[in-house]
Amino acid sequence: MSSFALDPERRQWCARLRTLARDRLRPLAEGGTPGRLNRPLTAALGEFGLLRRLFPAGAPVRALDLCLLRESLAMECTEAETALALQGLGAYPIVLSGTEKQSARWMPGVREGHVVAAFALSEPQAGSDAAALTLRAERDGPGGWRLTGEKCWISNAPEADITVVFARTTEDAGSRGVTAFLVPADRRGLGGEPLEMLSPHPIGRLVFDGVPVTAEDVLGEPDAGFGVAMRTLNLMRPSVGAFAVGMAQAALDAAVAHAERRTAFGGPLKDLQSVAHQLAEMATRTEAARLLVYAAASAYDDDAPDIARRAAMAKLLATETAQYVVDTAVQIHGARALQRGHLLEHLYREVRAPRIYEGASEVQRTIIAKELYR
Repeated sequence: MSSFALDPERRQWCARLRTLARDRLRPLAEGGTPGRLNRPLTAALGEFGLLRRLFPAGAPVRALDLCLLRESLAMECTEAETALALQGLGAYPIVLSGTEKQSARWMPGVREGHVVAAFALSEPQAGSDAAALTLRAERDGPGGWRLTGEKCWISNAPEADITVVFARTTEDAGSRGVTAFLVPADRRGLGGEPLEMLSPHPIGRLVFDGVPVTAEDVLGEPDAGFGVAMRTLNLMRPSVGAFAVGMAQAALDAAVAHAERRTAFGGPLKDLQSVAHQLAEMATRTEAARLLVYAAASAYDDDAPDIARRAAMAKLLATETAQYVVDTAVQIHGARALQRGHLLEHLYREVRAPRIYEGASEVQRTIIAKELYR
């Protein structure tokens, strides 16, 4: 299979995913509360086998399969896509860096959709500069620490069952003084609150008031937590681009359909050259982003040496493209697209966040520029 084409089996699988998302997952999403964790939806991802596809037994998911999962779901139900992606982000540190005991305790429930995971890296003063985090892990006896501080803009917080928390264990050591801890929701001293955001995702703040953790809660090695985070983000980053491509395709499809049926100035909108050229530009940019995402995912699966550059390019182009395509689709639709409940109103709120999370566009450009000089 070429890096730039899908075989018939994968194309059929994507079609089935879109049908499942439209017919079975979207009703569950619509029944949830915007901005709060939708446990029935996450459980359905387990029931229909999507979380087992995300967490296959014996090895991490192939990056291309992860991208196809996210793109296909995003085309029909962004809430389902987000629920799946957040399970991946929250639990892949366990898959990639956890012990057998940690995996045995948490991963069966994650795969079933009954245990919800979260990834707590960002802080009020440490977003894009993740190595600058200040949540303290202070020694408490020979084999333990106490976590004190705050995490912010954490997906699935504060409702997740298990959270991977990155804390400062060695002062003035930058990225080399960070440790990853597994913190269950019922751990003493852990609190938080949901945050109201532009996009309807479950996002919140976590507060740590001397939360006790032990050596058994450490993911990987002490002071090596930044590597835990980067291994997870390197896997997930191209698939953020796939999420964006799925939203762009949904917006493009809506714009094409609207231009065919809407009449103005004596004929259908599609016959106006200005509209036709906009649609052509949207389609071309969406396909270019899709191919770059697939190429980056294939490079990851092939263990290519330039995956950092490819992943950064894929996320950058796809998320910026999706913003353009959704915005242009709104313009083609006019005022109706601004009404609450319209698909494009929904996508307009959804599409903004991916240009920031898991490395803002500016961070991706910095990565690409540094890679050019290697």
